[in-house]
Amino acid sequence: MPIRLVFAWLLVSAPLFADQFDAVRGFVRRHMTESSAPSIAVAVARDGRILWEEGFGWADREKRVAADENTMYSLASISKPFTATGLMMLVEQKRIDLDRPVNQYLGNAKLRARVGNADDATVRRVANHSSGLPLHYQFFYEDEPFRPPSMDETILRYGNLVTIPGEKWEYSNLGFGILDYVISRVSGVPYDDYMRQSVFLKLGLTHTSVGIGPGLEKFVAARYGQDGLPIPFYDFDHRGASAIYASAHDLVRFAMFHLKAHLPDQARILADASIDEMQRTTAQSGEKAGYGIGWLTNDDLNGYRVISHTGGMGGVATTLRLIPSEKLAVVVLGNTSGALPHQISEQILAALLPNWRIPPSAPATSAPPSFRPPPGLIGTWKGVVSTYKADIPLTLEVRESGEAQAKLGDQLKMLLNDVTWENDVLSGRMLGDVGTEDANRRPYFLQFTLKLRGNLLNGSASAISQPGRRVGNALTQWVELKK
Repeated sequence: MPIRLVFAWLLVSAPLFADQFDAVRGFVRRHMTESSAPSIAVAVARDGRILWEEGFGWADREKRVAADENTMYSLASISKPFTATGLMMLVEQKRIDLDRPVNQYLGNAKLRARVGNADDATVRRVANHSSGLPLHYQFFYEDEPFRPPSMDETILRYGNLVTIPGEKWEYSNLGFGILDYVISRVSGVPYDDYMRQSVFLKLGLTHTSVGIGPGLEKFVAARYGQDGLPIPFYDFDHRGASAIYASAHDLVRFAMFHLKAHLPDQARILADASIDEMQRTTAQSGEKAGYGIGWLTNDDLNGYRVISHTGGMGGVATTLRLIPSEKLAVVVLGNTSGALPHQISEQILAALLPNWRIPPSAPATSAPPSFRPPPGLIGTWKGVVSTYKADIPLTLEVRESGEAQAKLGDQLKMLLNDVTWENDVLSGRMLGDVGTEDANRRPYFLQFTLKLRGNLLNGSASAISQPGRRVGNALTQWVELKK
């Protein structure tokens, strides 16, 4: 082909590819207006090429900074595949064994098995959310006086295995906070520096960092609440789960690495076999859905195997989807919470894949069936809620009528609300005070999840902050009762 024709093709190819997304562009603009979303950034890659990347709206309304493909968005839980990539590099180097107890890589603070055996909480099980660690998230806002504790302190307070390792899939940010700590301890390099040196720079990701890296401030999208106002910067005690920022351009290039595109400017920091291992389902979260090492997996979504992750927290909604059979990656990032990035991702996939069907709007949820306790659950149960401060007496009374009441310490007896019973697990919520400084930073309720094991009822009581403008915390304590 003559050189002039090659240049002509290069000049027209990007607009031609972009044109197939015109309908999606219209969807983005229309729904941003309807929802008052500050900004959206998208990126799409297929067959080793970026087909489309574009920003819409304002990355920072107050400073009048427009969003584009290089705007850095807070990723929330899309941080997990990044952390898992860094972890797998150490696995390849034989410095970490996925199937050894994670405690072998920790310091003096170890995970404690309240049920089962802590040695069964392997690195792999921490990475696929089946180790027995419970619900956990803890936010620290820059305009408040609270700061993240050391990871050793977090483990001492909340490192309780509340289900038998391997028994249950339970999404836990704490697990990936522990993994970022393992990376730091094993590599001898702080997590932030390790990720920058060993992952981001080697993959050519110049607009990606843990937190907001030095010199990158001008590229960062502000986080906005549902009221349209900026949310103060916040940090976590689980940075490996939640703290990474990246642009749509960088994130789609990260996805291309995990699609084995072998881009010439990216170092092969992982062998293809390790990429496959990360995408192999090792814990089931649903009938067709599961989790690998840092990745959500779905073996049949519209006829495709989908590898993905999403992120959501105050001022953040993000989605990343890979369809390996099509060598396709779709990135949509937003700087306010809500469903719009996920809806846009569906529109993009429908534009590219003839078999892709956009799911209908979720129907209104019906009320759960009335709680009917089995005979073995009826009666009075006594035991404790164990916090990092003290054991607090707890009495739970379950009546044949389905009414359940609980008394925590010397507090008033409270009705347990929204009670359910499924697979030998009793769930319900109530108001109560576990008496810890961490929990009491914000108003909260207690969510109980208790499994019947013979004559024992044990599991967790999570102190979950009441809904508010700022995302609060979910801090879980061990509970054990006996009848």
